[in-house]
Amino acid sequence: MTKPVQQPTTTIAVIGDIHDLWELADNAALKHLGVDLALFVGDYGNEAVDVVRTIAAVDVPKAAMMGNHDAYYSASNKGIKDCPYDRRREDWVQLQLDLLGEAHVGFGKREFPQFGITVVGGRPFSWGGSKWRYRKFYRDRFDVRNFDESVDLILAAADEAEQNTLIFVGHVGPYGLGAQPDDPCGKDWGSHSGDYGDPDFAEAIALTQQSGKKIPLVAFGHMHHKLKNNTTQLRKRVAIDPTGTLYFNAANVPRIEQTAQGNQRSFSLVTLTQGIVESIILIWLNEAFQIISEEIIYLASQYKSRLHIK
Repeated sequence: MTKPVQQPTTTIAVIGDIHDLWELADNAALKHLGVDLALFVGDYGNEAVDVVRTIAAVDVPKAAMMGNHDAYYSASNKGIKDCPYDRRREDWVQLQLDLLGEAHVGFGKREFPQFGITVVGGRPFSWGGSKWRYRKFYRDRFDVRNFDESVDLILAAADEAEQNTLIFVGHVGPYGLGAQPDDPCGKDWGSHSGDYGDPDFAEAIALTQQSGKKIPLVAFGHMHHKLKNNTTQLRKRVAIDPTGTLYFNAANVPRIEQTAQGNQRSFSLVTLTQGIVESIILIWLNEAFQIISEEIIYLASQYKSRLHIK
């Protein structure tokens, strides 16, 4: 069997928490930017079927996760109480999953042999933290009852990956990236901080690393870059573990801003070269899809120079 020819550099758009801010123009913007792959990390809105329908029509290779808001009326106690539709007749959670089809990678994977990458999904609809939440929801939807069973599903997808280079995508990042409010998965509400990453996601990633597969990138969102309790400080968006895996929180919220010149929309662009993350740049586009600002979030060359790595 002939192996597919892989391009040396892959440009990946990572789209953080959308929260209803996604338009048909965003589909066109991705095409205009010429990205190779789009990764959506969830929270499209409160079971926002119309938003997901638009995302499902994105004409770019893509993989998507579901966030806690994407099951808001079906998993959370408050949401169930306030549900605006008859759940005996409609199932907006399943509608979203049906629309995304094979692009949804929660508890699963999607192969991109043209890039030499398998995208593996963590636990979908996660709220984060070391307490097992949404017991009935996960039991009924996925036959999963605890973190260990969740690890088994994520790990099975990683074990079955056809590529040796894996990108993990979650809504919530993995536990272990810090417990301060400004850490990538840090709790920034209430009086006490804490690590609200997913322990099952962390364990699945660690076991996959031990298996010898390469994980250059773990992308997620959930914890917004603007802190709730500190308006002068932004969240740390990147962390790197001793194996070289880069963890990226892409929740730039709001991702669309209205200005006198029209809507400006943001995307995080990750450049992957031969299985190594070279850069992450947050860009803003105007109505004509011209780049009007860039924020360098990560450059491998700068990181290596700080560590004196050749």
